[in-house]
Amino acid sequence: MPRITFVAADGTRLEVNAALGDSVLDVAREHDIAIEGACEGSMACSTCHVIVDKKWYRKLEQSSEDEEDMLDLAFGLTRTSRLGCQIEITEELDGLVVALPKETRNMLLD
Repeated sequence: MPRITFVAADGTRLEVNAALGDSVLDVAREHDIAIEGACEGSMACSTCHVIVDKKWYRKLEQSSEDEEDMLDLAFGLTRTSRLGCQIEITEELDGLVVALPKETRNMLLD
């Protein structure tokens, strides 16, 4: 079973098991990790924004234009930012490290 390490805004690290085919958002919710995902993974917000460790970023599927558009709304955007709902767990991602941004913006409530 693949493992993912989540790095909280305060630097705390939590390594968890991840089921194949789940999204990073699904895994975070399963393990009570503070990630909002207000739109339930329908890519209508940026509240599941994560920052992928540079070592892992190139191993991910390329982001879609729709994902890029949603990321433009995220606080703390970086070159390795992705939406957690769009990263599907595969065997190749065993060891993936993602950091949670310090802030999120819920456009559904604005």
